[in-house]
This record gives sequence, structure tokens and C-alpha cells, in this order.
Amino acid sequence: MVKHIVMYKLKPFAEGADKKTNAIKIKKKLENLQGIVPGAFKMEVGINYNPGGYDVVLYSEFNDHDALETYQMHPEHIKVREFIHSVIENRVVADYMV
Repeated sequence: MVKHIVMYKLKPFAEGADKKTNAIKIKKKLENLQGIVPGAFKMEVGINYNPGGYDVVLYSEFNDHDALETYQMHPEHIKVREFIHSVIENRVVADYMV
């Protein structure tokens, strides 16, 4: 199994919306990806209420590295990623096998 964790720091204002609105949009868009790629079996998206940290966190689990790569290249994921990259200042990611 592969665990995939991503944290996003959002811009204060982007794509015509404030940080809170964009955090909600990211959460909905990522959650809508669940179930579209075989091998991706768990996806959690949280909006951080701690003002000192990153704003949105994605936690997901995949059967294996190939399933994660398939998810990364899926056209629907690419659309979501394009939106996310337009509203973030920074992101950190960790992928690891268990």
C-alpha cells in the first residue's frame, strides 16, 4: 500500500475568491475524484482550522505505486491539479509504502 499526503498553503485571494472559499472548492474537487481510479481506495480532505499551518490537507491510500501514478495522470485529476496550482502559494507532499 502507498500513502499519499499533500498539504497546501493557499494564496489570500486567487481566481476571484478568498482563501476560505478556495479551500472549500479544493476539498470538494478532490473528494469528487474518489472512486474514479481503480486502486485508489481511501481519500480524506481536511481544511485546517489552525491559523499557523497549511490550509488544506489531502490524505489518500493506494494499492500500490502504479495506482498512484495512474491517479496522478488521470484527466480528471489533472483538471483539479490545475485549479489547485492556480490558488496555492506552496505545497508539500510525502508518498511512502507501508
